[in-house]
Amino acid sequence: MNTAATEPESAPGTEPGTEPGTEPGTEPGSEAGSGTEPRAESGSGGRPKPLLRRVLGPSRGRTVLGCVVSALLIALLIKTFLVQVFVIPSGSMMGTLEKGDRVAVDKLSPWLGERPHRGEVVVFKDPGGWLTEPPEPGNVVQSVLSHLGLVPDADERDLIKRVIAVGGDTVECNAGQPLKVNGTALDEPYLYPGSTPCDDNPVGTVKVPEGFLWVMGDHRNDSRDSRYQYLHNPAGGFVPLGDVIGRARVLVWPADRWATLPVPPTFSRVH
Repeated sequence: MNTAATEPESAPGTEPGTEPGTEPGTEPGSEAGSGTEPRAESGSGGRPKPLLRRVLGPSRGRTVLGCVVSALLIALLIKTFLVQVFVIPSGSMMGTLEKGDRVAVDKLSPWLGERPHRGEVVVFKDPGGWLTEPPEPGNVVQSVLSHLGLVPDADERDLIKRVIAVGGDTVECNAGQPLKVNGTALDEPYLYPGSTPCDDNPVGTVKVPEGFLWVMGDHRNDSRDSRYQYLHNPAGGFVPLGDVIGRARVLVWPADRWATLPVPPTFSRVH
């Protein structure tokens, strides 16, 4: 017997032509919103959240950013007041330090008022006319890292020498004789092999004024130090205490030559 075809009855609360459990305007058998591209989380006003917050989450992103900023500030403070790395610019300290070596310089002691002592290796600003070569150009990355004290400045105009005498001392520097301070001859095993104490720039007897230093390189025959400046520079060969940046305490690079830079025992005999 023939029967007439009839449409299935709709569930209560649904519109005809839709299946139960589907939203109007969606394909049957799919969930609401499926088949669409996921949208990035947005902050207030519908603006995309910063990448750091999307990856790490809001609280963790703020924590990481705070740690980075704190680390940069701490590095800047350390470089300004505590320790800074300097590069050896020449061969004038060979015997102890070679060109290109990195040394850690204690900047806190001078800042606290401590004065350099005989025998210490110190870094100081050019007192005037000691450096004649133009500075080497740097780049942006080196400039940023140098401000943090992680690398030396590209335009660094500082020098490094050994303190031989301080204010009030008398230096005797004559050809063919050992270097003397206050009448005491120095035993200088730190000199570069083949170097002479004073033969290339003998200055005779010099009295160091108060508030100044007399400095010399460990490679005496390749160092335009106090002797050379005293003879050839109208400003003289003395270094003002105010120009001292700090004491070089540790040779930090190359790593296989890591060493401290103590005061040689010979200076303990000088009075």
